[in-house]
Amino acid sequence: MIEVIAYTVDDAKRIEQCGADRVELVSAASEGGLTPSYGMIEKVVTSVSIPVNVMIRPHSRSFCYTKEEIEVMKRDIKVAKELGANGAVLGVLKSGRVDEKVLEELLKECDGLDVTFHRAIDEAEDVLSALGVIKKYERVTEVLTSGGKGDILKNAPVIKKMVENSGRIRIIVGGGLTFENIARLIEITGAKAYHFGRAVRRNNSYFEEIEEEKLTRMVNLIKGMVKGK
Repeated sequence: MIEVIAYTVDDAKRIEQCGADRVELVSAASEGGLTPSYGMIEKVVTSVSIPVNVMIRPHSRSFCYTKEEIEVMKRDIKVAKELGANGAVLGVLKSGRVDEKVLEELLKECDGLDVTFHRAIDEAEDVLSALGVIKKYERVTEVLTSGGKGDILKNAPVIKKMVENSGRIRIIVGGGLTFENIARLIEITGAKAYHFGRAVRRNNSYFEEIEEEKLTRMVNLIKGMVKGK
């Protein structure tokens, strides 16, 4: 499974045309991705036939949220679902651990949606322990990770352990993928799902458009290597 970040309707269309499997729709590239507008969600969902998962993140200061912010997140999940989103992308931490109380509260709004626990997990004190906690929640279907802080290739052994211990949860590898490291990461981790942001954009910049040749080449590379794994 290949997922690519979209900021615009044009991004989403290019992602589909290049053969990727899913869109992760976000806003605010400079802040690492925040919740997109309701208008953008609606337009993207109706413009492509592949699934669209929506980022649920009200600010970029941390992965810890106030009561009011949690209410905003719950409302955003509800609206994303009403607008036809396939899934919600979220993550909550408290003192370096998964905030189970808040996670439970958010998941109550996610009935009928796929749920990805995003790279907040990479900020946890122990990513493997965090994965163990997340696995308890059946509504969480995927975890997006770079295996912790630092270089993703150096974290490959940790990602491999996450894949081996993921159970029913699909591990999505993302956060620093490049043409130079993708083949090695596939070989080491055994993961079957990959997530791309700036690596498939012109000049490797979030502020430039998706480069169709780059994305098509990456899709073909991954599908060729992961097939049969």
